[in-house]
Amino acid sequence: MTTLITGGAGFIGSRLALRLLEQSEPIVILDNFDPFYDPAIKRENIAALGSNVVTIEGSICDVDLVEAVFKQHSIRRVAHLAALANVRYSVERGRQYADVNVTGTVTLLDAARRYQIDSFVMGSTSSVYGQTARVPFVEDDAAAFPLAPYPASKRSAELFGYSYHQLFGLNVSVMRFFNVYGPHGRPDMMPMKVIRSILAGETIQLFAEGQLQRDWTYIDDIVSGLVLALDKPMGYEVFNLGCGAPITLKAFIDIYEQLIGKPAVTVNVPQPRSDPTITYCDNSKVRRLLGFDPKVDIETGLTKTWEWYCSRYDVPSIR
Repeated sequence: MTTLITGGAGFIGSRLALRLLEQSEPIVILDNFDPFYDPAIKRENIAALGSNVVTIEGSICDVDLVEAVFKQHSIRRVAHLAALANVRYSVERGRQYADVNVTGTVTLLDAARRYQIDSFVMGSTSSVYGQTARVPFVEDDAAAFPLAPYPASKRSAELFGYSYHQLFGLNVSVMRFFNVYGPHGRPDMMPMKVIRSILAGETIQLFAEGQLQRDWTYIDDIVSGLVLALDKPMGYEVFNLGCGAPITLKAFIDIYEQLIGKPAVTVNVPQPRSDPTITYCDNSKVRRLLGFDPKVDIETGLTKTWEWYCSRYDVPSIR
């Protein structure tokens, strides 16, 4: 049963590919190696997968290419993880995010329904909830007021997924990721940026005096949730995929200070209009329906991330 992973050279996609390979499942990866961050990192991810993966370089917006992938590789399942990400970067780039995250998703949905695939699992984001008053976040929230183009584009993609289920019977599972981190993480995301800043003595911006709260979810737990969703198509469902234990940015940095053995240099700055005060996952639905059970707490996860970083970049211990 061949699984297509879009964005399979990225952080989450490549970790999912490794997990499926461990289960001896055939995999096709479609990735355009976008230069938003260093494409060499993505090529390293692909190289680590070995020769048992078919990798196709190209865009999910290329209708002819997507058609050829489905036709030539007998795709039965899709893990759609390709996207332009990063909330703050999206603020001035709404049209670009709509083109890739919405149009690209519809291109895949259209191919998936024509080839009658078994399961379409779509990566989304907790950012779709915006500054909601319902905390923790629950899937039946309207999610009608995203704070930036990135979450707006992902919410739009979710709605297209429902329409393709309603019209064509396509099984679509939407997975709203909560602040994914861990080894091999994207260099533009806070967990890696904080490490680099502490090591270099560079200033870290503390939004709202470090009191913004985020529900950090370890990469292995995210991958486990994706595999569960691929294995159990359920019509159309939206799932929160998160740990369910938010902490403040200040507490997050404190953990890294202890691990690295060096104080962070911080400066207080106002909260951006694009950022909610908190992300907080109610994961009871995904636990109940899919058996999701996150295993890694934030202290353990950041320790694993720091140890990987030291090994990957040959960083001597400061402690």
